[in-house]
Amino acid sequence: MLRLIAFLLLGSALACAAPAGGQHETGFLNRTVVVDGVEYRYVVYVPREWDAARRWPIILALHGGGSFGTDGLLPTEGALAKAIRLYPSRFPAIVVFPHAHPDGRAWQGPNGEAALKEVDGALSEFHGDPSRVYLTGFSAGGNGSWYLAYHHSGRFAAAVIVCGWVTAFTGRQSHIEYPPIAPPSAGDPYAAVAKGIGRLPVWLVHGDADQNVSVEQSRHMYAALKAAGNDVHLTELPGVDHAAWDPAYQNAEITQWLFAQTLR
Repeated sequence: MLRLIAFLLLGSALACAAPAGGQHETGFLNRTVVVDGVEYRYVVYVPREWDAARRWPIILALHGGGSFGTDGLLPTEGALAKAIRLYPSRFPAIVVFPHAHPDGRAWQGPNGEAALKEVDGALSEFHGDPSRVYLTGFSAGGNGSWYLAYHHSGRFAAAVIVCGWVTAFTGRQSHIEYPPIAPPSAGDPYAAVAKGIGRLPVWLVHGDADQNVSVEQSRHMYAALKAAGNDVHLTELPGVDHAAWDPAYQNAEITQWLFAQTLR
């Protein structure tokens, strides 16, 4: 009898603790997805003002090569997550933070496919707007952004790519060998990527003193996209080395531009 009373009291307490009006929990929320039998932990940011009365833009944010792991938490320690904590009013969106496993392939493989499935989950769970799914990433995540934009043309409304690259590259610290985004048979690698991503609007950010990934990568992609007629912007950060992500994600002009884009 005492156990029954305790159970009823616990149920009553939980009911009282439930959000009024069926409101969804907000903030940085832990989630898990399984792809081909492999578990991927990740985090979804939900704005405090979220409600189901309207559709919400989705941002897919790919982390750099220093954050590979499986706990799902490390990608929210800086970069875009930091900007959200500093300026929450600038990010009225659902933000998906995947966590790439250290499988030696970064985002070019199962990690990238898991990230897309996580976006699908966010679209469903948080009343996302399929016409306003945005892509961003820095360093290895910038390379991953080019990869996903190239292999899933028409999926994203716009991209912000920070200190990324598209040609073959070996990670300075991870020693991962990244294959080129476009096959060598395609000819000019930058023109090939520009053609492959279609009319995707892109804003590039790169430090002009980057000793890890040359700013020439972004300069060449800017020229190729400009020649293809894309809406493209390039912000070069004078004297900035590889860590261009904080200036990029804390730039209000870039954020405003991103949310003004709609899938064409």
